[in-house]
Amino acid sequence: MSIRISELHGDGIADELAQAVHTIADALPVSFDFEAIDWSLARREREGEAAIDEAETSMRANKLALKYPTVTRSSSPNAAIRRRLDFSVIYRPAISIEGVASHFKADVDLHIVRIATGGTYDDPGRRLGRDAAVSLRTIERAPCEQAAHYAFDLARRRGYSVTSASKHTIQRGTDGLFEAVVDDVRQRHYSDVAHHSELFDALLAKIVLNPEQYSVIIVANEYGDFLSDMASGLVGSLGTGASGNFAFDADQNVDVAMFDPAGGTAPDIAGHDLCNPSGMLLAFGMLLDHVGRYDLGHALRLALLEAIAAGDKTRDLGGALGCSAFTRCVVDRLARHLPAQA
Repeated sequence: MSIRISELHGDGIADELAQAVHTIADALPVSFDFEAIDWSLARREREGEAAIDEAETSMRANKLALKYPTVTRSSSPNAAIRRRLDFSVIYRPAISIEGVASHFKADVDLHIVRIATGGTYDDPGRRLGRDAAVSLRTIERAPCEQAAHYAFDLARRRGYSVTSASKHTIQRGTDGLFEAVVDDVRQRHYSDVAHHSELFDALLAKIVLNPEQYSVIIVANEYGDFLSDMASGLVGSLGTGASGNFAFDADQNVDVAMFDPAGGTAPDIAGHDLCNPSGMLLAFGMLLDHVGRYDLGHALRLALLEAIAAGDKTRDLGGALGCSAFTRCVVDRLARHLPAQA
């Protein structure tokens, strides 16, 4: 049976990244059925909500999507599809990669679980006359519960601990609710998983000093945004970042999942075969994990990491390869890591 994937094509380097994904998919011992959806800026400006409607219909049917980088000019397609499908959790790993230059020498193995709604991001705020402005900050129980279940389940499966981080001593209402919900989920369902809470500003300093002390970290929306990019800086590159976005059913199980790279559209190099597909390929690996083919996702990661460690890497990482040549290097290494019976 084919794995059917909604494929949200975008702008800039999106087509080159899609070609890299398809090259890897063709080298795997399973069948994929990619349902391509044009999410380019040109189409979104020409047809408006029709592009979002098509993506929503496809993703509700397939329950699985890959999203390529998109330009945001007037409205964000990312925000629109997250609202439509009620994506409430973003999972972003940040792991040191041998061969990626970094000013930070300690090993980083962080797994950031971010509540994807609320915080200060749902309200753009408003001016109060000339000299003041205000915005509303919200925290809701349901997405906190979903994020907590995801974080504790991830930690249980991998033998990790969980750290929740907030400013609950100051934001007593909002962050206080977040911490209370996380603690309640742990006590009722995951008492076997170690958990502690830290103040978010102190956490940032401690991660820079001793990242090995942390594994799974659950945070509210804007905190997760800050922490994810900081963690990418620690490991040396946004180009190797990937994330999963999740919507849940009434039983707290993942209903729809979308995977995408951390990087943007890179219009300055688009069409020149210069982009780094690592983040996109790692997002594809996360998709494979999600559908129960961790063996294939792991094989892909090993092949990619081996290529980078051997010096076969793209220019942004200090190498000499273009997107297609790097992808071929990954394919060449992939076969030795694939399971005998796939």
